[in-house]
Amino acid sequence: MGFQICMGAMLQCSFGTAPSALSVLPANRVAGATPYATIMDNVPSTNIMPFGQCSTSSNPAVAAATSAAGGTLTPVPCVPVTTSPWVVGAPTVLIGNMPALNDSSKLMCSWGGVIQIINPGQAQIQTP
Repeated sequence: MGFQICMGAMLQCSFGTAPSALSVLPANRVAGATPYATIMDNVPSTNIMPFGQCSTSSNPAVAAATSAAGGTLTPVPCVPVTTSPWVVGAPTVLIGNMPALNDSSKLMCSWGGVIQIINPGQAQIQTP
C-alpha cells in the first residue's frame, strides 16, 4: 500500500540541500482538479525542480567549482539531470496508460543522487 502522488508533492535529492515541489502537467487529471503523477513525470525543470545546492563531486559543475577552490568542496545549484522514468510506480494503477507514481517510487539523477518523495501532496488516495 502507498499513497498516489499529485501536484505539489515534496521531493528531496540525496545530494541536494533543499526539498523541491513536484510539478505535474494538467493532462493527468482523475476525479478532480488535482493532477496526479505518473512514472513519466521525470523531466528536469518541467516536473523536477532544483534542490538548492548540489554537493556531489560526480556533478561536473561541482567538480569544477571544487577544483577552482583548491580542493575545498564547493556546492553549486542542484539542477537535476534525470533521463529515466521513476521506479517502480504503482503498476496496478494506470493514469493515461502509465503507472501512477506512489510514495515509495525513486528517481535517479545522472550525477548519482536518489530523488525520493517526502510528502505525497494534497491528495492522499491509497493505492493497492
